[in-house]
Amino acid sequence: MIQRIQSVFLLLLALAMLSVLVLPIWSKTDPLTGQEVVLSAYKLAFTNLQAGSPAPTPTYLIAILALVSAAVAVYEIFQFKNRFRQLKLGLVNFLLIVATIGAGFYYSGVGEQLLNIKIPGEFEAGFYLPTLALLLNVLANRFIRRDEQLVRSMDRLR
Repeated sequence: MIQRIQSVFLLLLALAMLSVLVLPIWSKTDPLTGQEVVLSAYKLAFTNLQAGSPAPTPTYLIAILALVSAAVAVYEIFQFKNRFRQLKLGLVNFLLIVATIGAGFYYSGVGEQLLNIKIPGEFEAGFYLPTLALLLNVLANRFIRRDEQLVRSMDRLR
């Protein structure tokens, strides 16, 4: 089960999505005032509060999507006896990862409006990890499909 390459890809996918929970996703700094807005999986907030700074915006949606995606990937590893179920779970995981990326884009847009200066914000490592997870999910599904084709070809030989 773990020795199969798709299981390794799914394990790396789960680790990437769990890393989203601890790494910053997006940030923007105002060089004049020194204010910085940081987006993490849990909140969108100013790091150094000044008078008139808005309250932190909760972004638990990103955390929930990343956590569910990691859980689906781990569950998918242990469904090695049913490759069709693995493929279905891979599709669900694809949708969850795309939703995580979409939520990151949405909240970065909200952050752009919080600190309205001409300098654009920067995407951090937490934003690029779901993209890596998307690639790992596609690779895992490809190898699962290849296993299924191999089993079908062996059944034809019997």
